[in-house]
Amino acid sequence: MTISTRLKHHLKARELPFDVVAHPYAATASECAKAAHVPGDHLAKSVLIHMEEGPMLAVLPSNHQVDLNILQSMMNRRLGLAAESEMQDLFDDCILGAAPPVGQAYEVPTIVDKSLNGLDTIWFEAGDHKNLVEMRGKDFDKLMKNANHGSFCCVH
Repeated sequence: MTISTRLKHHLKARELPFDVVAHPYAATASECAKAAHVPGDHLAKSVLIHMEEGPMLAVLPSNHQVDLNILQSMMNRRLGLAAESEMQDLFDDCILGAAPPVGQAYEVPTIVDKSLNGLDTIWFEAGDHKNLVEMRGKDFDKLMKNANHGSFCCVH
C-alpha cells in the first residue's frame, strides 16, 4: 500500500496536489518524522478521541501530545482516548497506527491544532508505516477548512 483508498479519492476529489514520500518503516509518528527526515512539528498525526456521541479525530504535530484537559474544556464535554480497536474499525483501509489525519475522508469529526495552520509544507501518514503524504501547507489548510481548530496540545 502506498496511500489508503479513501484518502486518495478524497484528495483527488478536492483537486489538492500531493506527493507520496516513501521512508523506512516507522511505528510511531515521532519515529516516522525521523525516518523521513521531516520536522516533527510539520508532521501531522492522528489521535482518535472517544466522546459519548461517537469518535472525533484530533490532529496535531507528531512531536506533541493531546492535552485532554484543555480539549475537554474546549469541547465542553468529557473525552478520553479511543481504543485501538475503534481506530481499526474506522480506518479499515489503513494499517493500525497509520491513520491519516483527514477525518472527513472517513466521516469522522475532526479538530486540528492551530500550530499546524499556515505551514509551508506538511506531511502526514498515508495509511501504512512506510509512506507519507506531502503537500503544501496552504493546501492542507484548505483540506482542513471544515474541521474545528484550537490549541489543545503540548510538547512531549
